[in-house]
Amino acid sequence: MGPMASGLTYSRKVSSAEAMKQLAATLAPYVHPGDVIVLSGDLGAGKTQFTQGLAAALGVREAVCSPTFNILLTYPEARVPLYHFDLYRLDSEAQLEDIAFYETVDGDGVSLVEWGDRFPDAMPYNYLDVCIVVNEDGSRTVRVRSAGDRARQLLYVWANDSKSRLVKC
Repeated sequence: MGPMASGLTYSRKVSSAEAMKQLAATLAPYVHPGDVIVLSGDLGAGKTQFTQGLAAALGVREAVCSPTFNILLTYPEARVPLYHFDLYRLDSEAQLEDIAFYETVDGDGVSLVEWGDRFPDAMPYNYLDVCIVVNEDGSRTVRVRSAGDRARQLLYVWANDSKSRLVKC
């Protein structure tokens, strides 16, 4: 039985980029060093908007863009240091060693991992799985699942914040 088996799942429909950022911002008060958020979804689904909302709410002042060409962008000035990975251009799990992935996700900050679903076996035991689906009407459905005990606790407090408007699945 994998860590997902004991996980919680919540979802919310969002109809705009602003709503996506607002949803992510409501997570910010609850994250701790060592928390990992894996973001999946099609190109243009809103992964970077989610990251922008979380980063702004953590106190990042600079513009946040997708780290596609850098693979990792770091925002040390946030309330909790923010590490934003984009694994889209990696070909193999072995390359995660080269970018200090394992040390970083176990480190002093919060890690947001775009395209982490490409290397499921490399993800840590504890993480929040945020999957963004584009609906036919252009809105997005954000499904959040927890893997591991810490992620379950994190999702529970986030979902119980009335501003998140997450609904249990």
